[in-house]
Amino acid sequence: MYAIVEIAGVQTKVESGKFFYTNKLSGNEGDAVEFANVLLTDNDGTLTLGAPFLDGVKVTGTIQGHSKADKVIIFKKKRRKGYKKKNGHRQQFTKVLINAIG
Repeated sequence: MYAIVEIAGVQTKVESGKFFYTNKLSGNEGDAVEFANVLLTDNDGTLTLGAPFLDGVKVTGTIQGHSKADKVIIFKKKRRKGYKKKNGHRQQFTKVLINAIG
């Protein structure tokens, strides 16, 4: 069984018993999270679509930890002008283990 869930404007496919990474969520490691914006569920080939969300269906999970992605370097330069700008960014993620869909 899997579901398509909207989390912070991003649609993510989640399966029961598996984990996924999402943009950083508030909460500590071990806290329970609940996602109510379920767009679609599939139970052994039976698709259920929402318009836009399904009523009464929630996805529950547990926060496994927080981490950061690899650093992305942003480098801007204009030749012959002496303009150089270097910047970096590391996106923060939360690892979530899905406990139940339903």
